[in-house]
Amino acid sequence: MSEEISLSPLGKEQIHKLESALLIGTILRSDVLEELKDPSERLTWVDSLAVAAAAIARERAKMTVSQIAEDIGRSEATIRNHLAGKTRAGQLIRQTLERFAKEGVKIELPSISAKELEDLKKQLEEEREKVKRLEALISEVKSSLNTLIDKLEKA
Repeated sequence: MSEEISLSPLGKEQIHKLESALLIGTILRSDVLEELKDPSERLTWVDSLAVAAAAIARERAKMTVSQIAEDIGRSEATIRNHLAGKTRAGQLIRQTLERFAKEGVKIELPSISAKELEDLKKQLEEEREKVKRLEALISEVKSSLNTLIDKLEKA
């Protein structure tokens, strides 16, 4: 399903769509893909791009720096640096925004209904509970084995 992405988002849904489009559009650049090949920096790099995309999308929605910082859980200094292009991630996301402004943007975004999302969250919670039960069971088995080993050593 193809959707128009507003470069002047109104509301959380449009902000998230622009944020996703900026992040995807930037990550798919060949120079960025090349930088992402280094596994030692990959998580930090992707996180920086995500924060910059979030900040710029919210800036486009006319949010203040303090509102942006509070909304995405980062310091105002970090947000200002991304918005001012003082970070590589901020520069790249800004370039993607400029390209979108010139060429327009239509990005295929997978859609998921609220019910599907709720079902996935429920499944995730069930899996977490299973992991907790398995961890407890492993702990019990280890304890039993240690007791058995102690008995065997004494015998």
